[in-house]
Amino acid sequence: MNRTWWKEAVIYQIYPRSFMDSNGDGVGDLKGITSRLDYLKYLGVDVIWLSPVYKSPNDDNGYDISDYQAIMDEFGTMADFDELLAKAHEKGLKIVMDLVVNHTSDEHPWFVESRKSKENKYRNYYIWREGKEKNAPPNNWGSCFGGSAWEYDDTTDMYYLHLFSRKQPDLNWDNPEVRRNIFNMMTWWCEKGIDGFRMDVISMISKTSEMPDGEVNGLYGDYGPYCVHGPHVHQYLQEMNEKVLSKFDIMTVGETPGVTTALATQYAGENTHELNMVFQFEHVEGDGKYGKWTDEKPSLTALKKTLSRWQNELYGKAWNSLFWNNHDQPRAVSRFGDDRPQYRETSAKMLAACLHMMQGSPYIYQGEELGMTNYPFRSPEDFRDIESINAYQEWCGSGRLPHEVFWPCITRKSRDNARTPMQWDDSAQAGFTTGTPWIAVNPNYPEINAKTETADPSSVFHFYKKLIALRKQLPIMVYGSYELLLEESEELFVYTRTFAQEKLLVVCNFTDMETAFTVPEEFIGAPCLIANLENSYDERDVALKPYEAFVLYKKQD
Repeated sequence: MNRTWWKEAVIYQIYPRSFMDSNGDGVGDLKGITSRLDYLKYLGVDVIWLSPVYKSPNDDNGYDISDYQAIMDEFGTMADFDELLAKAHEKGLKIVMDLVVNHTSDEHPWFVESRKSKENKYRNYYIWREGKEKNAPPNNWGSCFGGSAWEYDDTTDMYYLHLFSRKQPDLNWDNPEVRRNIFNMMTWWCEKGIDGFRMDVISMISKTSEMPDGEVNGLYGDYGPYCVHGPHVHQYLQEMNEKVLSKFDIMTVGETPGVTTALATQYAGENTHELNMVFQFEHVEGDGKYGKWTDEKPSLTALKKTLSRWQNELYGKAWNSLFWNNHDQPRAVSRFGDDRPQYRETSAKMLAACLHMMQGSPYIYQGEELGMTNYPFRSPEDFRDIESINAYQEWCGSGRLPHEVFWPCITRKSRDNARTPMQWDDSAQAGFTTGTPWIAVNPNYPEINAKTETADPSSVFHFYKKLIALRKQLPIMVYGSYELLLEESEELFVYTRTFAQEKLLVVCNFTDMETAFTVPEEFIGAPCLIANLENSYDERDVALKPYEAFVLYKKQD
């Protein structure tokens, strides 16, 4: 297995709108990020992934881009970006950009031209179709954000495809001019000195030319078989690699909804010349009662089965991305741990140990290293996320479900849980802004904040700091093979890692109950590498406290 810097890196995701506001307008910005680089350096991360900072009307918080080579007004200027890049590099931190090229904003100049006439030279930059009949879209596909995936445009009496918001028309990657323009834009950023790309829904860039009705699930048909892992996606990524990626020493990770382990080895195989790694979502999907929405905790046995399959089936073939949460997922400690005050810190540390000891590159989402929690939403007016707003309207506004049934589900899974401002200190608005924040600050910021935790050696922050430091010292954490133990346990997640003459035993209690564990014979007396509670692991039988986690390390004879 080839050793590379990006395999050994720990990545920290910043959602710029919510990270740090430098000018008091209530919106995070680039100067705010620059002002907090020392914090990230102290934590020990290597790479900063920025969610989109390009010019955008913000229908989907920057994932609707109107100019790929300009900075969003609220975030600052290109000079501010250049300063951030230079100062990050001075501190040994790398910057990865979010590349959103499945779609643009409907305010992008390409689309403004495309909708003018059927003869316009930009017409074929997007996917236009005739209606099936009078006042009927081309097919029954639904968009990810609710409603039809087709928007009628009366200028030319045709529909354009948008798998997300109607203000996010899908690009036509079958057009070589589209690909050429995108590759030129990517090259421009690489020449500026960025260190890689996280590629938004990159598995959706190739669509089938036939677009039949999809199987109905809820109100609309499923576009998946026709738009995800489409007929030319690997061809287009290999072309991207040849024209751009292979020419620079950068890191690439593809967001690939619907990916399997077999497909991942195509997208990110050691020798497939596409991407370095992909994000898979099996472990954060499939637990919904109403579409994606649920108020239930995931099954541990199902979670272990999914993560273990990815650990084993990619080993030696492709590289894993490790994450519990991101800007599209609820807070990890509220979802997989326990955010009640008596358990929050312990369970946050347990989750960190469980993930960071696995094989692959760990991603930390801003505030995760503090054990930030879901927000206590009180009413639909609290939401800012287009997906949550539309979902509440579709399920409750239509009368399909009563508010009291759906409310616990949407509040548990809403993307806005991840988007509340970073909690820096216990001053007003958690030190995020001197103004009124664009989205409410979680009221628990006086107890959970960076100032308190960086000063406390026993905090969640310092537990993450220690895990990151261990990863830099021990190649086994990066490259070791993986084996799951106690597969059927609904309480304990236990696995080993093996590399050369070294072996790790990772033990995590996912419950709020004391749980018995028998240490395998070969690890009795092995030193403890890291633990989130005080306990003795020298004996064969250990009584694990709620959410306890420990890691034993031994050198084999």
